[in-house]
Amino acid sequence: MSYQISADTGGTFIDVVISAPDGHKTMGKALTTHDRVSRGLFEAVDAAAATLGRSGGDILAETSLFIYGTTRATNAIVTRNVAKTAYLTTEGFPDVLVLKEGGKSDGHDFTKPYPQPYIPKSRTFEVPGRVTAEGDVVTPLDEDRVRSILETLRDQHFEAVAVCLLWSVVNSEHELIVGRLIEEILPGVPYTLSHQLLPIIREYRRASATAIDASLKPLMQHHFRQLEQDVRAAGYAGQMLVSTSIGGVMTIDEVIAAPIHTAKSGPAMAPLAGVTYSTLEGLGGTMIVCDTGGTTFDVGLSRGGQLVHSRDTWLGGTWEGDLLGISSVDIRSIGSGGGSIAWVDGGGLLRVGPQSAGSEPGPACYGRGGTEATVSDAACVLGYFNPDYFLGGRMGLDAQAAHRALKVIADRLGLGVHETAWGILSLASDAMVKAVHEITVAQGINPRESTLVAGGGAAGINILRIAQELGSENVLLPNLASALSATGMHFADIVKEESAALLVTSDAFDTDRVNATLERLETRVLDFRGRAGLGGDPYDIEVFAEARYPGQGWDIDVRLPMRRFAGPGDVRDLVERFHSLHESLFAIRADSSPVVVTNWKVRISVRLEHGDALTVPPAPSRPVVVHRDCYFGAGLVSTPIYRPHHLEVGQLVSGPAIIEEPNTTLVVYPGTSARVSTARNYILHVDEVSA
Repeated sequence: MSYQISADTGGTFIDVVISAPDGHKTMGKALTTHDRVSRGLFEAVDAAAATLGRSGGDILAETSLFIYGTTRATNAIVTRNVAKTAYLTTEGFPDVLVLKEGGKSDGHDFTKPYPQPYIPKSRTFEVPGRVTAEGDVVTPLDEDRVRSILETLRDQHFEAVAVCLLWSVVNSEHELIVGRLIEEILPGVPYTLSHQLLPIIREYRRASATAIDASLKPLMQHHFRQLEQDVRAAGYAGQMLVSTSIGGVMTIDEVIAAPIHTAKSGPAMAPLAGVTYSTLEGLGGTMIVCDTGGTTFDVGLSRGGQLVHSRDTWLGGTWEGDLLGISSVDIRSIGSGGGSIAWVDGGGLLRVGPQSAGSEPGPACYGRGGTEATVSDAACVLGYFNPDYFLGGRMGLDAQAAHRALKVIADRLGLGVHETAWGILSLASDAMVKAVHEITVAQGINPRESTLVAGGGAAGINILRIAQELGSENVLLPNLASALSATGMHFADIVKEESAALLVTSDAFDTDRVNATLERLETRVLDFRGRAGLGGDPYDIEVFAEARYPGQGWDIDVRLPMRRFAGPGDVRDLVERFHSLHESLFAIRADSSPVVVTNWKVRISVRLEHGDALTVPPAPSRPVVVHRDCYFGAGLVSTPIYRPHHLEVGQLVSGPAIIEEPNTTLVVYPGTSARVSTARNYILHVDEVSA
């Protein structure tokens, strides 16, 4: 047996989890180093290795599997810090990226400007040539015009090309010709063809995914190659995998070929860890994972132990941002985390986020030059953080700097510093509660009846306040909550999905065409298994239909028990599964209506060897009860402070109290409690009387 390492690089921190040969997991955390990510990564590896009494280099040399996740692609998309990319589309359709799918959640709100397209219209080029919805070529591709366009791109030093021609999902001939001409005229310039990346019906979704993917290729290729070079130079010789938005992992070569799959790759792992830990603790059922990092608050779901996937992953706001379009673990994010900046608007009201202090300079309490008050500064002022035990004592906090930053806000509001800090934490918690409501209510889920799993370095600050507002009865904070996404990578499989557009209805079902489509998709995912050198590993294949009622605008994913349709009975099974799922989501079913399937998906999961989620309980030492003054909304309270080695399995800690884990702080508010489980996780409870 050997070690396995996972690393999740966020906007503020890098989390590393090392799984030892006996399955025991330990974690390390370090600030993200944006200039060269490996510096912070190795610091986090060293921190985790130190708890095992080893050096980071020794652990790397004895590691067989290294899994890496990053928010770099997500941040690049949101900030538009991507390659100079040209968008080639069919003549007469230059506004697909401009119009989006409406562009606003409220079309009559004229206080908000219409959002800019992902690729400016000035970088959009129309290609003469037309294919019909049936795949017939009614206007041949004008290759001379294409050559002229590509020569213009060469002269203007474009760095990537996105090609999305009308109905290429039915007939890809024109896109393939454009691809060959790009290689001839722009050798070495990366490009993406829409029918290869996302062959689905819906023009904007395909165009958006293609544009995003092409624009990321130069950036992410450099990032991954540099990381691989640095990790190899540090002594690692095993397999390197990258977590993806679908909730699995892929090889570096695969994600370089389609880097859009690394968007949301880190947050997508948190629900996987949440499912594992909630099952371990016997909580099961529907799960809501709340991952609170330094920059964002991410909410994900699982139903019946299965991750929920969606093509509706927007970055930068629903309708107004940019749509990934690919199948992703359903994650909703808001700009609210430990580093979220507090500010006072023109009307004199306190606001929190979405701007973040990040890791450079970071919150004021980090002592790295930050001067703006953040959620972390508020927690520091409220007495929740121990300045001498942040990150287990590896990083000191400047409490006076936090107080100075908060005082600027407090003076503007005419409040005391503690009242202001409490208000900042309350606003951040309210925003998080709203985010949970939005994703759960939209899918017919009652938070009161679900298990709430907390993750992220800032998770413990206010998870119990969130639970109070939601009325959640089952709340779990794993002992590795601070690195929940990195932990989830240890339970991930290698996952690849292929999709195809084929419009059929249940009352006129073309079994032969559907089966031929599924056969083609299955061949592709099995080819991927061979390319990745996984021919001898066990695997599972799943089949999905993206279906809707006639006249509906959007589809839902229906998981099918069969890999091929044998006859009318299988079609009836598809229809019943759709009706039942639609009813569970929207409380409506139309039994007399046919079902329309627009797209088909085949997903392969190549199973990796996973360690145990159970942590070996350390022998508790005799508690040395210390107290610290903390603020809970009504004056300072002398509050007992615990560390993990003070707590026995089964011990109940009633609020107010603080539990200082090495990499996170759990605030047990008045009216709440925490119990230590057999696996050394924390089962949290909200009393009937709120704080």
